[in-house]
Amino acid sequence: MGVSGTLEYLSEVLSSVKKSKKKKQMATVSVKIRMDCEGCARKVKKALSAVKGAKSVEVDLKQQKATVTGFVEAKKVLKAAKGTGKKCELWPYVPYSMVAHPYAAGVYDKKAPPNFVRATTDPAVAHLDPVEEQYSLMFSDENPNACNIM
Repeated sequence: MGVSGTLEYLSEVLSSVKKSKKKKQMATVSVKIRMDCEGCARKVKKALSAVKGAKSVEVDLKQQKATVTGFVEAKKVLKAAKGTGKKCELWPYVPYSMVAHPYAAGVYDKKAPPNFVRATTDPAVAHLDPVEEQYSLMFSDENPNACNIM
C-alpha cells in the first residue's frame, strides 16, 4: 500500500466518523402563566405544543400553570410562552414540606397554590440548624413521646 492507498484509507476513516450531537434529556418544564379563560388556556397549549421536542403539554387554569414534557429546554419553553403575550415566568414554587421555614420572608407567598411556597436558595431558610431540628422532632406528631412533653 503506497501513499495514495494510505490517503484513501485515512479519508474513509475520517469520513465515517460522524460528529455526535449531544442528545437532549427528557425534561419537564413548568411555567407560571397568567390565564383568564379557556380561550387563553387553548392559546397557551397550542403555543407550547409547537415547541420543538415537546411530547405533551398540560395546562392547569386554576393554578395558572403550564407543564411541558419532552426533549425541551426551559429557555425555549419560556420564550414560546412569552410569545403568547401573557405574563409568565418559570414555575417558582416547591412543595411546602421541602422548605424548613415556610413562613419566612421571601418564601411565603399569598399567591402560591395550596401547599406550595416560593423556592429559595438561602441556606438559613432552606435547612434547619441542628438545634431547630431537635426541637421540631421533639414536638412532631411522629414522635410517640411528644404528648408527654406537651
